[in-house]
Amino acid sequence: MNLKTLVRKMIYWRESDRYRLTLLSVSANSPAVVEAGVRCAAQHNMPMLFSASLNAVDCDGSSYTTWSPSDFVYQLYDFAFKHAWRGPLYPCLEHCGPWLKDNHIAASLTYEQAMQEVKQSLAACVQAGYQLIHIDTTVDRRLPPSQTVQVERMAPRTIELIQYAEEVRNRCSLSPIAYAAGSEEVQSGLANFNKFQIFLSNLRSTMMDLKLMEAWPAFFVADVGTSPFNANFSPGSANRIYTATAPTGALAAGHYTDWVDDPTLYPQAGVGCATLGPELTAEEVHALTDLSEQEVQVLAGNTQIAPSNFLETLEQAVIASPCWKKWLPLEEKDKQFADLTLPRQGRLIEMGARYVWSEPGVKAARQNLYDNLSSVMTDPQSYVVDRIVKVIEKYIYAFNLHDLLARLEEKD
Repeated sequence: MNLKTLVRKMIYWRESDRYRLTLLSVSANSPAVVEAGVRCAAQHNMPMLFSASLNAVDCDGSSYTTWSPSDFVYQLYDFAFKHAWRGPLYPCLEHCGPWLKDNHIAASLTYEQAMQEVKQSLAACVQAGYQLIHIDTTVDRRLPPSQTVQVERMAPRTIELIQYAEEVRNRCSLSPIAYAAGSEEVQSGLANFNKFQIFLSNLRSTMMDLKLMEAWPAFFVADVGTSPFNANFSPGSANRIYTATAPTGALAAGHYTDWVDDPTLYPQAGVGCATLGPELTAEEVHALTDLSEQEVQVLAGNTQIAPSNFLETLEQAVIASPCWKKWLPLEEKDKQFADLTLPRQGRLIEMGARYVWSEPGVKAARQNLYDNLSSVMTDPQSYVVDRIVKVIEKYIYAFNLHDLLARLEEKD
């Protein structure tokens, strides 16, 4: 089922007081997380979305997973085969826009250069079979840090990228795909609801004039209260966005769903889709920490087998990378990693681990850890996946997604 069709169904169900649900998207930031998401889809008979930013997956080989868009899609369906799942899996591009990839900022690309790079990535994602493209044009590095993009400029830039994606899709004779627009970032300016309404209105009127409404977004990414270090979901903000978007056939999409206190509030407030990322990486780190502690017990007194030193290798890789610095608040920007409190260090390692899972040293240490546990555990990777599955399932039940495909087959 096309995501736009699914969204319209969700709106109909809500307005008729039949079902209230929120779709779930897991961030495609490691093979273990992707496999856990596919396994959950199979076990709970439900569609699952898999979101990847250009930092995570891109066509130029610079992504931290090392996957190209086609590699990513292949991974999805390889795991689907492993878990005997033939139901819907939706690969999605998250935050597609100028200067939303770390490498574009590091290279000091001009606006024109950044847009050209984005379009190249966008074409690769469309051709690989992505089902949802999130267009985010709320960043402009030419402006002073305290200044946001004028809301009147966001719609034309968004439409430019949607039009380009549609040109690629039509040229390749591909089925319709769904789009998302906007941003949840406070500094984007769209956290201001009045500006969000202006953006929505401008986008709609221009797309109608261009006869582009076939590509009208299925989702609008917006501020629902949460952020990377803030799990305070705001039902009131979310419901206000639902009221503005549902009449247009779209729903709100919230990022940073990780660790929210009460995820059952999401479907009640009308959120159409919510993304999990850091919480799943953190659980992967916690599972590997537990395996490392078990390794210490297995190797106790054994001087013939060298320990993997996995946790030390992981920490050193995160510290050596620039990723942890981008999550520092202004008051910590000049601090070294060792100057931070131990809880902050731990959270930054959890956040940054996804950026270094694919580094050769980390991969080798992980494999060494698994090998050292072979006498007590046949498949340590499955243990890690199991742990991530348990986290995802908490949100599946909270979002009323269990056995959703069966409900979609019911007659209205």
